[in-house]
Amino acid sequence: MDRDSSRLSLRLGLKPAGLLWGTAVAVPLGFLMIFFAWPVAALVARGLVPDGVLDLTGFTEVLSSPRTWRLVGLTLTQAVLGTAFSVLLGLPLAYLLYRRSFPGRTLVRGLVTVPFVLPAVVVGVAFRTLFAPGGTLGFLGLEESLAGIVVALVFFNVSVVVRTVGGLWERLDPRTEQAAASLGASPVRVFRTVTLPSLAPAISSAASVVFLFCATAFGVVLVLGGVRYGTIETEIWTRTTQFLDLRAASVLSILQLVVISAALAVSARARRRREAALRLVPSRGAARPLSWRTPADLTVALVGAAIVGGLMVLPLAGLVARSFREPDGSWGLGNYVALGTAGERNALVVTVWEATATSLRIALVATVLSLVVGGLVALVVSRRPRAAGARRAVGILDGLFMLPLGVSAVTVGFGFLITMDQPVLGVDLRTSGLLVPVAQAVVAVPLVVRTVLPVLRAIDPRLREVAAVLGSGPGRVLRTVDLPIALRSVGLATGFAFAVSLGEFGATSFLARPDGATLPVVIFRLIGRPGAENYGMALAASVVLAALTATVMMVAERLRDERAGGEF
Repeated sequence: MDRDSSRLSLRLGLKPAGLLWGTAVAVPLGFLMIFFAWPVAALVARGLVPDGVLDLTGFTEVLSSPRTWRLVGLTLTQAVLGTAFSVLLGLPLAYLLYRRSFPGRTLVRGLVTVPFVLPAVVVGVAFRTLFAPGGTLGFLGLEESLAGIVVALVFFNVSVVVRTVGGLWERLDPRTEQAAASLGASPVRVFRTVTLPSLAPAISSAASVVFLFCATAFGVVLVLGGVRYGTIETEIWTRTTQFLDLRAASVLSILQLVVISAALAVSARARRRREAALRLVPSRGAARPLSWRTPADLTVALVGAAIVGGLMVLPLAGLVARSFREPDGSWGLGNYVALGTAGERNALVVTVWEATATSLRIALVATVLSLVVGGLVALVVSRRPRAAGARRAVGILDGLFMLPLGVSAVTVGFGFLITMDQPVLGVDLRTSGLLVPVAQAVVAVPLVVRTVLPVLRAIDPRLREVAAVLGSGPGRVLRTVDLPIALRSVGLATGFAFAVSLGEFGATSFLARPDGATLPVVIFRLIGRPGAENYGMALAASVVLAALTATVMMVAERLRDERAGGEF
């Protein structure tokens, strides 16, 4: 802020710091209200207030149905199991990939991220092929089972734990662990008493995100669950698209929001109890070479190899292998050659390559939006105000920006169609090309917040106080204290936001025009059309999306390594 603007703000009775933090709160809240709360409220109102008259009979009908509570039970069960196993498997991988160095580590990091952004329907088909009686894992009897759904959910979400926890773990000062070990503590005790408490905020953040993804999973449950297993999410989709029962869909959306809000409140309380300022170190050179002679390193390496090989490589390898199987049963590149066509019987309006270019363009815009909004939220929520009212306000703001992950993508997509048929702030989003990027940014913002927040909260507040005492203004404190430390997590958030936008399907499927379809939408359309050529093209397009995502994440990994190294 320059001198003239500072004088003007003082004349108006406003301090520069107040203006800065007021803007940091107002911009994200405005984004949330316009592009999330308004569309969701409009759709709920359309179902509960038909013809301008409040009708609450839907609550009685839906909540008194045994089917509803069976769906709630299945939703919570799969979410809890998926979260627990994702954390359990993600911790050793985070240690291996962020605390130890070995040849090919960047490649493995990119590979671990690929499942997170694959279209859910494609992942469901891949696992169904594995679990089928004639499939590789058919002997396990996981076809159309809750266990099969949980395995697929862990496949999706273990990378959230790995990257969120690993991003903080690699910057923990190892001297505390070394001091405990020198006093005679065993490696297990050092991890339990020193390392784990330091990682608790990041683990809680990752677990809350994974729980939301598991609770609102759609494509995986739809494909793997069959007629036996369903969730609140799939029921909302069924009531909305097949029966046009907006009243029941609205009640289910509210019920889903209540369940998610309760889970977020529990997670936030647990995270606050474990937060503490940590001594962080530069990430460059923090990881030690992996030692095959050390029992702990050897065990973690073997466990990590089993997780990556069995949980991630096996389904992806099956997907890649199937993509080279041509319709006549021979092996070749026919499916990839066909990606430049409209498919069998003109199944597509645009080619896969055109859809890929559209996806990249939309993801870039969505990433910028989500970084701006999510970065401001993380900055505000990372503060620890002394006043009790301010602390509650910060907690509420944190919870509000997690809600988009707990609301059905069907609800958000339909809400956009209802509300965005008129200009917003003087901009017609339908013709500007911003409608889909904004919808994707709504989904990506919580990930940005959860990725950046643990690192910002771990900064010792005394660093900011010292900078302020030395005469630094709020903007300079952010630039010289917060930003250098947060750069690594910002790089991670950039990769996550871009990857999520590339693979987003739920809201995009309702908003993208046929001539502006994204790659996940095209894949879904190919799977839904008859013909072996269309199915083969869908598998080949899925491999393209997976390779593209892995490349993006590895580039982001290298760029953020260089930026972090330059700052320290």
